[in-house]
Amino acid sequence: MRGGAWSLAVAAGVLLATAPAARALVIGGGGSSRTDCLLALDAPVNDPPTKPKKVRCTDGAPCDADGVVNGECVFQVGVCANSTFDPAHCTLGGVLSIAVDHALDNGDPKFDTDFQALQNRIGSQIETPTSTPDRCTTPTNIGVPLAGPFPGDVCKAGKKQIKIVTLSTFQAGKQYKDTDKLKLECDPPTPCDPRVIFGDPATGDPSGGTFKRIQKQIFNQSCALSGCHDSQTHQRNMTLEEGSAYAAIADVTPDTPAAAALGWKRIDAANASPDTSYLYHKITGDLPDELLGERMPRDRPKLDQFLIDIVKLWIEAGAPETGWVPGTD
Repeated sequence: MRGGAWSLAVAAGVLLATAPAARALVIGGGGSSRTDCLLALDAPVNDPPTKPKKVRCTDGAPCDADGVVNGECVFQVGVCANSTFDPAHCTLGGVLSIAVDHALDNGDPKFDTDFQALQNRIGSQIETPTSTPDRCTTPTNIGVPLAGPFPGDVCKAGKKQIKIVTLSTFQAGKQYKDTDKLKLECDPPTPCDPRVIFGDPATGDPSGGTFKRIQKQIFNQSCALSGCHDSQTHQRNMTLEEGSAYAAIADVTPDTPAAAALGWKRIDAANASPDTSYLYHKITGDLPDELLGERMPRDRPKLDQFLIDIVKLWIEAGAPETGWVPGTD
């Protein structure tokens, strides 16, 4: 970001991360002063306070757009093509294309549905190529989940970075490129209580409990990914996205013939048996026959043992869809 852009943000009085949410500000996101206006970011940057260039918030604070402690901060981000936010430094206009990194569900391990939503909004509301000044999108919600909770009710900050590459139309035989980046950080509350993060039917969240923790902390982060068990790829005819996962695994016969021949279920809820639950064997790596496949998540580190233990306790309790199983919170 050039000094003129940052001073513009500072002059607008951007607030600290834990203060009430600041309105979004149109700023550049990097690149040379000549090309920085091809695309500008519309976001509530607030960190560091003197020269803000990223968005930082604590889960549940006023700057978190969803307004609740739920293990995720939501930030509203829009973009503007052919921006006039910094006319003293940049007069370049004419946008040919805008590409958001990791927005394609094509097997990219860093594919992000929020980035896909941002890309889709750009495509429908800016409609490149365009030379119209200040052609802007409405904001897109970008969720940044916390890491954890870990044992001891500890979480770590969650981070994402939006990267957008914009190409200009050809001007005097030359094409220009503007690369914009925006860092987003979600800091955890203290303590980071799983019953608050993942909800509790006893305190009014009917969907809360152990399975919600498994969904958000295991499936969302390690399984329901591009090329694996998301709704587009659904390897072995199994989708582990929110809203689909429980019906896809509870007392369902595996698509893997060797597992089905053993009489296993994906999750053997009826018998409350980890021994006959194929998904449990897949995450532990205890697969007695090579025909049963590889440990999951594939090509990623093994799940932390405390998460494997949570899955085991959950199955032994009959794999309930809601409510907390003792020892899993």
